[in-house]
Amino acid sequence: MPQGLPNRIRDAFTFQAVIAGLTLIVCVMTAAFIGREVVARKWLQAEADAWWQARSSEAAYPPPFGVNLQGYFVPDDGALQAIIGGDRAVAYMNWFRDAPVGFSARRDTEGVLLVDRRPGGTLYLAASLSLFDRLLALAAGGLALLMVATIFVVSWMTYRTSKRMVLPIHRLADEVGRWNPSDDDDGGPAALSTADDAGREAQALTTALHGLGDRIGAFVRREREFTRDASHELRTPLTVIRVASDMIASDPATPAHQQRPLLRIRRATQDMEAVIDALLVLARERGVMPQSEIFEVVAVVEEEIDKVQALFEGKRLSLDVDIRARPRLDAPPRVLGVMLGHLLRNAWAFTETGGVEVVVDSDRIIVRDTGIGMTQDVLKRVYDPFYRVDPFAQAGKGIGLSIVRRLGTRFGWPVALESTPGEGTTVTIVLGDRLA
Repeated sequence: MPQGLPNRIRDAFTFQAVIAGLTLIVCVMTAAFIGREVVARKWLQAEADAWWQARSSEAAYPPPFGVNLQGYFVPDDGALQAIIGGDRAVAYMNWFRDAPVGFSARRDTEGVLLVDRRPGGTLYLAASLSLFDRLLALAAGGLALLMVATIFVVSWMTYRTSKRMVLPIHRLADEVGRWNPSDDDDGGPAALSTADDAGREAQALTTALHGLGDRIGAFVRREREFTRDASHELRTPLTVIRVASDMIASDPATPAHQQRPLLRIRRATQDMEAVIDALLVLARERGVMPQSEIFEVVAVVEEEIDKVQALFEGKRLSLDVDIRARPRLDAPPRVLGVMLGHLLRNAWAFTETGGVEVVVDSDRIIVRDTGIGMTQDVLKRVYDPFYRVDPFAQAGKGIGLSIVRRLGTRFGWPVALESTPGEGTTVTIVLGDRLA
């Protein structure tokens, strides 16, 4: 099943989660970096206030001193150097000596200094921010790990949720893609099913598609019924026309100059009967096939050649038969006759010089002419109903090859067509199915 849409939804949510996570980390780190000095100042001020309060009750109370906080008190009459001692860092001594009253920061010592001068002396409190920076780095790493875990969870949940939402649509699309109105006896669609948890959208789509399928099925049934009824109704008057034209042509009293129009009437009648036969076959439901029998393919070929022999003689075209094998088919012989008849009439209509050759092989029938041929653009549309290269030409209505292909598809006889402009056309009917 295609997973494109769930993957795209997952990627979109993942991208949004990554952007949101990175933005959160940057904002938090920026705020923490800016606020660390503010926190350090509040811390130093609180320590200073607490020490001055403790000193008011105990004069010898020592300043706070530790790893991250160093405090020194210099009386009004004392010296900073004597208080710190010679073993202290020169950087701190210089910083303390030059520092103004209040807060000051120094980059090389990564700390904040508070110089709190009150009656009795000056309190120096220096806080180191290295620990704070390490805690900040750990917090950043924790946020990054949390972001990765969140992205993974969001991606997984998004993929599962989107897949569960899209899966019924894919199944529905597969069912609709497999449905062909012409494959069903009544022309209606098979039942389209969705899971109970597919969602209202999928259920609504199923209902809409099933309604569309019912309407298409009804249209197909009407088309079949009309084609079948019209074909049956046309057969009777065509039979009357053919019998009457045969009687007039065989009457000795018929003048010779009327034989040519009578011949045209008989040919047109034969063409119409061939079209009606094809329409009757195509109008049948899939489950109802014409009566099959085992027959010789060569016999049908010879019969169709006899029907069009007069047409080729009228244009002085050759019509040759090359019998390389004598295959037998278990199928309706009338269907193969209709297909071959259309191909022979097509070849006759578009061939002015040379002739047509019919080859009967063990598994195929080949009709090869020396006609005008077709370009690649024409070949792409040659099976379209009513398509004609020259719409003003008198020969053909543009449905012959369409009927041949539909009959071939219906009975498992694929039709292949090759053509070269100015050289001719070759049509092959592959009799792979139903060979006896």
